[in-house]
Parts: sequence; C-alpha cells; structure tokens
Amino acid sequence: MNTSKITTVLFDLDGTLINTNHLIIESFIHTLNLYFPDKYGREEVLPFMGPPLYDSFYSVDPERASEMVSAYRTYNIANHDRLVEEFEGVYEAVESLHEAGYKLAIVSTKLHDTILMGLKLARLEKFFDVVIGLDDVERAKPDPEPLNKALGILGSKPEEAIMVGDNHHDILGGKNAGTLTAGVAWTAKGRDHLVQYEPDVILEHMDDLLEILKVQKKEKQ
Repeated sequence: MNTSKITTVLFDLDGTLINTNHLIIESFIHTLNLYFPDKYGREEVLPFMGPPLYDSFYSVDPERASEMVSAYRTYNIANHDRLVEEFEGVYEAVESLHEAGYKLAIVSTKLHDTILMGLKLARLEKFFDVVIGLDDVERAKPDPEPLNKALGILGSKPEEAIMVGDNHHDILGGKNAGTLTAGVAWTAKGRDHLVQYEPDVILEHMDDLLEILKVQKKEKQ
C-alpha cells in the first residue's frame, strides 16, 4: 500500500474516533423495546449500527420508522455526554496529523449538529474544519457522495486520501470514492466483520495510522 501521496484523512466518528458504542446500543435497545418489548438486546441491535437510522428502523417497521427515529434521537441526545467515552490514543493521533499538515474531515451518517456534540465532548473540534453529516448530503455512505463532498471542500483528490472507519459502510464508501481504506480493529462488530470487506489496512490502534503515514507521534500531555 503506497501512502506517500496521502495528504488527506477522512474519518468516521462513532466507533472510530469516539466510543459511542454503548450510547448507540442503549439508544437502539431503548427505542426498539418501546415498540417491541423485551425483543431486542445487544446482539440483536448490532446489525443496525452504521446505516442511517431511518433505514435501520424501516427494516423493522416501515410504517413507524420516522417515529422511531425521533424516539431514538431524543434518548440519544439526552444521554450523549453520560455514555460517550474517548478511545485511548485518538486525541494524540489526530493532533499529530493536524500538526503534520494533513487535511482532515469527518464523514458520518449522523446529523451534523450531533457530530459537533461528539467532537466537542472529545475536544477534537479544533482539528476538523470540514464535517459532513447525514443532513449535508442526499445519499449516505456507502455511496461516495459524502466522501466526494468532503474531498471537494478540502481541495483533495481521492488518490490523495484514506477513509478510516469502524463499519463496512466506511470501507465500501472509500472504495466507491476511490480512496484508500482503513478499518479499525476496535469496531463493535468485531475485526472479522471488517476484514470481509477487504480494507487496505486494519488499524489495531490509532497509532498505526501514524506509522503508515510516517507521522511522528505527539506525546500525551
């Protein structure tokens, strides 16, 4: 994998840069059990992680999908700061990339304002001038539109970029846009799930991205 031309890193947010896994799982369990009591637990909701919320709920109950999205978001936002945690080493790695001059963007299937909540909580907002959320595009990942929009704003070409994420939508989105792709081994769905989609690399720790790009690590303060 040749990374010598990489100038741009596109990141997914949830499960990649910030640990929202518990928040998302609890939000799905809470919402689905409002409508289908005692039917959904952790294992049953894992497949819903990654796609846009409406798509996930539509697959369960087409007639009440919009209502369920609203219930999910109400619970999710109310419990956001309580349940979101940082991943070890992410802040330092992103700071190192920023200081090394890499162009950075968030490309997520969350709503724009909710992305900003997560970035602020993790103190990462100062590193990202470009944030692409679900409401900023017509088609979500794995469609290349969100990635292409971020690249366009950054003035980058696909061959200069790598997409980093924890879900197969991130890997397929990167492939569809023509970027390199990196899956994170700390994905809630398990490393093997991502390997099936053949990312260019699997990161065991965010420091691995710095090694691949030959960026000197910023030491923890």
